[in-house]
Amino acid sequence: MLTRFADDYLGAIGAAGFAPRPRVSGRLASYDGLLMEAVGLSLPVGTVCEIGEGGARVEAEVIGFRGPRTLLMNLGGPAALLPQAPVRPIGPPGEAEVGPALLGRVVDGAGKPIDGLGPIRGAGRWPLAGKLQSPLDRGRVLEPLDVGVRAINGLLTIGQGQRVGIMAGSGVGKSVLLGMMVRAAQADVIVIGLIG
Repeated sequence: MLTRFADDYLGAIGAAGFAPRPRVSGRLASYDGLLMEAVGLSLPVGTVCEIGEGGARVEAEVIGFRGPRTLLMNLGGPAALLPQAPVRPIGPPGEAEVGPALLGRVVDGAGKPIDGLGPIRGAGRWPLAGKLQSPLDRGRVLEPLDVGVRAINGLLTIGQGQRVGIMAGSGVGKSVLLGMMVRAAQADVIVIGLIG
């Protein structure tokens, strides 16, 4: 009786092929700051999980296995987690919103907004690890990019579409140089990644 009712209901709303996915969860067995061990669930490497409940929650990524235990790395800050706290998968390996809505926004390393302007609603999602592309399939860098710094333009010319790394010790002017280059560049979109 109940099965027939469910079939009729799902058929009426156009979801006859709908099959609910079971909720998978495990328990926190060990936690020492960054490395966590969970038992009771089997997830692929790279899966993002939420650990804890209530106000004490933290995100972690599956990084490996030790026997029957799943090893996770803490992606958030310190959290007051209790032994046997629930561990639930919340998504595929790290992805970020992409699209025109990202222009002018400031995000952290996980692609989450930190500028106080609310969530980013993009056109799609892109893996944070990127997608492999053959170097032979990339377009050639043919046109120089004027960055407003004569020493770079003349001696270390940068091409349009090229990736550039600025690495130096602290206090030597990396941010100043980056600011000069951004102000002078004639480009539709400039992406700046501050790492370290």
